[in-house]
Amino acid sequence: MRIATFNVNGVNGRLPRLLEWLEETQPDVACLQELKAPQDKFPKAAIEKAGYGAIWAGQSRWNGVALLARGCEPVETRRCLPGYPSDEQARYIEGAVNGLLIGCLYLPNGNPQPGPKFDYKLAWMERLNDYAAELIEANVPVVLAGDYNVVATDFDIYNPRSWLKDALLQPESREAYTRLLAQGWTDALRHLFPDEPIYTFWDYFRNAWARNAGLRIDHLLLSPSIASRLRDAGVDREVRGREGASDHAPTWILLDD
Repeated sequence: MRIATFNVNGVNGRLPRLLEWLEETQPDVACLQELKAPQDKFPKAAIEKAGYGAIWAGQSRWNGVALLARGCEPVETRRCLPGYPSDEQARYIEGAVNGLLIGCLYLPNGNPQPGPKFDYKLAWMERLNDYAAELIEANVPVVLAGDYNVVATDFDIYNPRSWLKDALLQPESREAYTRLLAQGWTDALRHLFPDEPIYTFWDYFRNAWARNAGLRIDHLLLSPSIASRLRDAGVDREVRGREGASDHAPTWILLDD
């Protein structure tokens, strides 16, 4: 079972690239972030024509997440994190697919920091950690996939000196992510490739793609009950180099059925 996460950076503007990637790789599940489309503007017909059922939480101009399943309809179980009922930002959607619970998330960027956006990021991470702990306690098979907007360690970035003031590298962000993993979650890519530089995001500025000046901020976390099923993982780097590409590359895992 191939499960992927992909920050598309505008689902309608980059729809040809998305459909191209779905056709080439045929993931069984695809978690999409940063749709930048209101609920009624999600390209449902094009996605269905490509062979995927979908659930999504849209938002005009910003945010937005979607869960795609090849050849079936995801069974929606949640479309926001618990703990903040007045939160209107579309950043989490969850569904059951082929016996797995898949949480698709788009964690807040948090810039500029310090300030209210960084405070919101840290509060969102606390809500995620609280809910993730409930999932661990329930002992259900879960994949939490998405754009975490956290560079976990200096090994996950080409040059930390250039990003020292960025919210993605702040000690508070990293500490919250470390506590999340400590619950028992497996960071799939780092588990399989502990000593290999891996990037999933390359900024549009400063010729980052050509210089391979990347960051690893797209993660797939596995609950303990399915960690042993992990067989392979990777990043579809070539997608980032195509014309009109997102600044993220699709990141994926392969699980035994």
